Formats: sequence, C-alpha cells, structure tokens
Amino acid sequence: IAVGGLDPFFLSFGRAVIAIAAVMLWCRIRGIKVFEADGSLISGLIVGILFGIEFALIYVGLSLTSASRANLMTNTMPIFTLIGSHFLLGERATPLKIVGTVLSFVGVFIVFFDELSLPSETAIYGDLLCIAAGAMWAATGLAIRMTRMGQVAPEKTLLYQLLGAALVALPFLPFADVWVKDGSVAVWSSFFYQSLFVVAFTYVLWFWMMARYPLTGLSAFTFLSTVFGVFASGYFLDEPLTAGLLGGMALVVFGIILVNFNPVRK
Repeated sequence: IAVGGLDPFFLSFGRAVIAIAAVMLWCRIRGIKVFEADGSLISGLIVGILFGIEFALIYVGLSLTSASRANLMTNTMPIFTLIGSHFLLGERATPLKIVGTVLSFVGVFIVFFDELSLPSETAIYGDLLCIAAGAMWAATGLAIRMTRMGQVAPEKTLLYQLLGAALVALPFLPFADVWVKDGSVAVWSSFFYQSLFVVAFTYVLWFWMMARYPLTGLSAFTFLSTVFGVFASGYFLDEPLTAGLLGGMALVVFGIILVNFNPVRK
C-alpha cells in the first residue's frame, strides 16, 4: 500500500528517519547509552549497509511484482541463513535441513513460473530483487552473530541498521520523478505503521532475541510471515491466490519448518 503511493527510496529513507527518532526517544527515556565507544562502529556500519540494501531491494521489487509473490521470495531468508550458518557459524546442515532447503527452492521455482499470479511482465524482475533481499536479510543476521553487534544493546544494533537504510536510500532521492504519488490516509497510515510499530518496536525485539537464541531456530518463525503475508495480500489487495501460488507457499513453509526442526532426544 505504501509503495503504491510513495517513491520506494523516499519510503525507505523516511521510514528510517522516523524510526531513528522513535528509538532515540526510547533510549533517552530508558537511559540506554548508544554513543559510547565499544568497538562496534565498523561492524555496525557493515550491518547497516546490508540492512539498507535489503530494504531498497524489497521496495523496488514491490513496485514491480505483487505483494504476495514478494512476500514469498523475501522469506527465503531461512534457507540462505542455513547455508551461511553451515559454512560460517559451524551449525551443521543435517539431511532433514537439506531436504527442507530443496523443498523451499522448489516452492519458489513453482511460484516464479506461475503465470496466473504474475501482475505484469516486469514481475519476474521484482521477484529476483526480493530473492536478493532475502539473501541480504540472512547476511545481516549472520553479520550480527559474527561481529561485536551480538554484544551491543538491541537498540544500538537497530540504530546502525536504520542509519544504513537512510544512507543507502539518500543518493537515489534526487532521481525520483515524484516522492509522493498518492497522499491518501491509507498510504500515510501504512508508512507510519511501518516506521513506528514494525521498525521501532518489533525490530528491537527481534535483535534482542537474535543475541540470545540460535539464529536458525528464530528464522523458523518467519514461515508465519509467509502465510500471513500471502493471505493478507489476497484479502486486502485482491491479489489472485492461484493454485501455483498456494502450492509454492506450502512447499516454502514446509521446507522452512524442516530446516528448523530439532527433535528432542532423550
């Protein structure tokens, strides 16, 4: 809804700026110090740039493809996380996880070539950008776990990422034809909902959990985002929920569950 009325880079930049102000206010109220030297500057900037690239890809991708397809493609993140965790964090990829990875990619393949859910000829390019965003999402999480960012306050982690999002979007703002195409209540409500609730609140909670729980385990819950996102797109945006789209979604979700399945052994 927001991308339909706002330039993608203006949306990314504006969302970051508002969320920075909200998080800084929260830190001021709670007495959380975010400007102390703790050796996290370089790693923080790297994580921030990865985060900024991720959302630039998502917003541009959303302007080309449907929300339901973009949601599925972006939520391939757990698969990239599994691959990265195996090679970079030493988290072993079991046969069950490999099967889950294959199933999820098959699901993405089915959706990718489901012509009935294609909103336009350019949708394929939007899909590819959103898959790349999923890879950037995974890279951001891996970078946090591999650097000092895993030891700093979640609010500081988020501020680094919001700064990165603003810096990535800023150079593209002068090239936009118009920043606001539709100033309706729905567009601005979606914009502020993202800025204040999704980013300023839930992202702090997400980074707090990332520092305390296994990364692959946390990524399991993203399958809920996949399901909610696809059905919300059909309900609110009247996007076609075709057999190919729903079948691909089922495979992606089942694959993510297998990737993160850890049976309890007595």
